[in-house]
Amino acid sequence: MDCKEFEKLIPAYIDQNLDYYSLKRFCEHERQCGECREELTIQYLITEGIQRLEEDGAFDLQRELDQHREDARRRIRFHSAFLEAGLALEIVAVSAVFGLILWILG
Repeated sequence: MDCKEFEKLIPAYIDQNLDYYSLKRFCEHERQCGECREELTIQYLITEGIQRLEEDGAFDLQRELDQHREDARRRIRFHSAFLEAGLALEIVAVSAVFGLILWILG
């Protein structure tokens, strides 16, 4: 992912509307690119700050952004584990079918 694509995805990230693969690429790029990490922080603070000011509530936006990042990492770990488990089950199923065919033919 390049910086331009990252910046386009920031609103979807803030709204938690990225699919697994986009979210994974987004988070990987954020870890590697300080400029994009700073841009995300700025856009998050502006977007959420304006909303909170309109609601007239107290807020700690930096803590909320850190929590948002942790939630994204958690979703990535969950989906990765789910995909790995699915792959393992597919391997077991193919092995079972292959074993059954060998048993029938043997």
